[in-house]
Amino acid sequence: MRRWDRWAPVSLRVLGSVLAGLMAAVAMILAMAAGRYWLGIMPPVEAIPDRVAALLSISEFFSLFGKYGGYNGLKKFGILSGLRGVVGIGLAIGLLNGILHELPFARRGAHWGAISRRVALALMAAAGAVWIGLVIFLWPVIAANYRGVPYSWARIVTIAALGVWIALFLGVLLAAYALLANATLRPAPQDGTVAGDASPPARVRWGAFSRRSVAVAAATGLMVWPVYVLLRRMYRDATFPYDGTVYSGEDIQPVTPTDRFYTVTKNVVDPDVDRDLWRLEIGGHVERTRSYSFADLMGFDQVDQETTLMCISNRIGAGLFSNATWKGVRLRDLLNDAGVREGSVEVYLHGADGYRDTFAFTKAMEETTLVVYEINGEPLPRRHGYPVRVIVPGLYGEKNVKWVTRIDVTTADEKGFYEDQGWGPDFVPKTRSDIFSPRTRLANGKFTFTREFAVGQRVEVKGRAFAADRGIRSVEFSVDGGATWTPAEIYYPGTHLTWALWRFEWTPETPGTVDLVTRAVDGDGDPQPTKAAGIVPQGAQGLHTVTATVVS
Repeated sequence: MRRWDRWAPVSLRVLGSVLAGLMAAVAMILAMAAGRYWLGIMPPVEAIPDRVAALLSISEFFSLFGKYGGYNGLKKFGILSGLRGVVGIGLAIGLLNGILHELPFARRGAHWGAISRRVALALMAAAGAVWIGLVIFLWPVIAANYRGVPYSWARIVTIAALGVWIALFLGVLLAAYALLANATLRPAPQDGTVAGDASPPARVRWGAFSRRSVAVAAATGLMVWPVYVLLRRMYRDATFPYDGTVYSGEDIQPVTPTDRFYTVTKNVVDPDVDRDLWRLEIGGHVERTRSYSFADLMGFDQVDQETTLMCISNRIGAGLFSNATWKGVRLRDLLNDAGVREGSVEVYLHGADGYRDTFAFTKAMEETTLVVYEINGEPLPRRHGYPVRVIVPGLYGEKNVKWVTRIDVTTADEKGFYEDQGWGPDFVPKTRSDIFSPRTRLANGKFTFTREFAVGQRVEVKGRAFAADRGIRSVEFSVDGGATWTPAEIYYPGTHLTWALWRFEWTPETPGTVDLVTRAVDGDGDPQPTKAAGIVPQGAQGLHTVTATVVS
């Protein structure tokens, strides 16, 4: 019984510290969720996966896709793992705190109530090191702010928030531990020793400990409710329903309706930018750093321009691919206003979501490279970069940064989010053409039509062709697997920045299966590449072949 009396208070204090660690973890999750929801600050549970993604190779990236059910599945896994990690770390630090407080070096030193000053200072030093370590590791994404706080301030806001969240965790941990530790009797000092050091055993104050434990557990439970509410709201606002939206089907139009424009995003919840708060900063290798409000952009020449965008992950025959009319200002006008210097090599773009990418300075100075705020005559929707994004004709969609907040002119080659993974280095789409009507489907790596055709029944086959910013000169169609070719009619030629839409009247002559194929020639007279290549690392190329079944 004497041994139990000696170790019971110790065990309870350690157990109480674990409970305190859980309470601290929940309090920190609540603070992070509130900061993300109302202030747009990216918390570590979101920022760490975002940072790690850029460090993965392409093969590792796609391996995780397969393991967790695609990009959306990977996003869910990353966030849930982060939340579980915070709870796990809270429990572990709570246990560590309880053990440290029972060690002789802690019991012999000075105390603040039940808190050992030595342990508290050690935990504070560790917290400071964690804070500094997080800032260093997350530096490439730390300027993210999903409410659109200007880039220069967003980094400061995030660094401060990290410090507040860590300090909150430590404060709640120590306060809850002190409350619970005081619920066990510490014997009075004997012969000049410090309380609790080599003293006679004491009875445990079970009632006090139980009451305080219930109070801490109840307080933790009460904090779980607002955490749940905030996470549920963000889940309803998440990108899962629309990430990976394709524009496909038999009703493809020359200009894609805004609500059907293809969508790809790395985010779990996309930025919800306050236009009045937002600024576009121009910096780096320039004479004058500029910061433009949305109203400031209206003072530059306004440009309307039709441009097609396509994702680098778009397979031949797939629909991560759309065309729209954009309105905005020329990027070169903003750069000239800032006074670009000799020796400029690239522009480095930053989005409100921490996304970053680059392209050549010469491309930035082209007349067709725009900073836009409208799509098809209406303000950019949130998922497409409201209030402002960049349009870079001739490059894959990933270079057309959404929610852009800063553009730096650089004197050296820099790498963007996906380029860090190994994509590229050529981000120029290859000339391609495909068939979208009648409807097709992909199964076991082979395209087929979703319906059969009858001998002697005329069929109108439609498709699209695209050659980045080179335009389309002609399209040809084959009804015999590419043995012979016939010119197709281009019924929507578009411009050199857009796709072209074509059609071909085909009348099957014999029953059986036949491969229908399309190919295009770009505006420079260069034919579409016929050698098949997958999307990694520079985008897909090859011919789109669709097998038709003809019945008598």
